[in-house]
Amino acid sequence: MRNTVKIAAVLLIITACIVASILFFQNYNVAVLNPQGEIADKQRNLMIFTVLLALVVVVPVFTMLALFSWKYREGNKKAKYRPDWAGNKWLEMLWWGIPCVIIAVLSVITWQTSHELDPYKPIQSNEKPVEVQVVALQWKWLFIYPEYDVASVNKLVFPEKTPVNFTLTSDAPMNSFWIPSLGSQVYAMSGMSTKLHLIANAKGEYEGYSANISGDGFADMKFSAESISHEGFDLWVDHIKQTSSDITYASYEVLAKPNSISAPLYYKLGDSGLYDKIVMKYMTPGAGNPHPTEDTPQENQQHDIPDNSEMIHTNHMDMEGM
Repeated sequence: MRNTVKIAAVLLIITACIVASILFFQNYNVAVLNPQGEIADKQRNLMIFTVLLALVVVVPVFTMLALFSWKYREGNKKAKYRPDWAGNKWLEMLWWGIPCVIIAVLSVITWQTSHELDPYKPIQSNEKPVEVQVVALQWKWLFIYPEYDVASVNKLVFPEKTPVNFTLTSDAPMNSFWIPSLGSQVYAMSGMSTKLHLIANAKGEYEGYSANISGDGFADMKFSAESISHEGFDLWVDHIKQTSSDITYASYEVLAKPNSISAPLYYKLGDSGLYDKIVMKYMTPGAGNPHPTEDTPQENQQHDIPDNSEMIHTNHMDMEGM
C-alpha cells in the first residue's frame, strides 16, 4: 500500500509539472518560441529538433535510473544479482552507440544550420533590403538609416516582409544586439563592424535588448523594433525629416555620453559619414574613449540631449493604422 502511494505521488508530481508547463506556454509569450521572422522561425525549429533529439537519451536514462533505483533497492529481496552484465558487448554497444549516432546527426545539422543561419548571409527576397547602421551606446541604441538620411534612438522601424541589413558597431563596452522575435543576436564592438540580416514576416512591434551586461544602465538598454507597411515607413521617414533636428558628429558626442533615455529620439542625418567616423575613432592612435568616467554621472547629462520624442511619437501613432 505504501509503495502504491509513493508511485502515485511521483506520477502526480510529474503530471503537475507537465500541466504547469502547458499553462505557462499558453499564457506567456516566449519570444524565441513564437517567431515573427524567417530567421527566428528556422532557429525555433532547430531548438525543437535538438531538444527532441536530446530526449532520445535523456528520457531512457532517467527512466532507467528510477527503475534501477527502485528494483535494486536494499529492501527488495527478489532482485537478482547479475554480475555477468558487466562488460557485456551488446549492452556496451547499445549505450555507447546511441549517443554516437545522436552526435553524428547533430554534427550534420550543426554544419548545415551554421551556414544557413550565418548572420552575414543575406536574406533572399524580391524586396530591396533596408540598410540600418546600429551603434551601441551607454545605455541606448542609435539606428542610422544612411539611405534615408534619418536616425533614431531606441526605436527601430522598418517595412514588413523586407530584409533589413544591419551593420553594427559600438561606441561603448561590447554589447549584444538581439530581437528575440526576429532571430539571431550579434555582438557590437568598438572599432569593428559586424553584420546581421533579419526580416519580419508581418506587421508587429517587438522588444529588442542588449544581451551583454554593460554596466549600470544595462537593464534599461532596450528598444522597440516595429514592422510597418511600406507606405507607413515612407511617411515615418518623411515626418522625421520635416520635424527633427540634425545629428552631426558634434551633437552625436553629446548623445553618446553615458545615460539612459525614457523615450525614443529622432534626428535628420546631418553627417552622412557619421557611422564611419564612430568606427574610425578607435582606429586612430590615441583617439576615442567610449568608457564612462566617474565624473560624468548620467543625471548631469540627460538634459543635454535634444528631445523631440513626444512630437515624433504622436505623429507616428497616426501612421500605425496604415
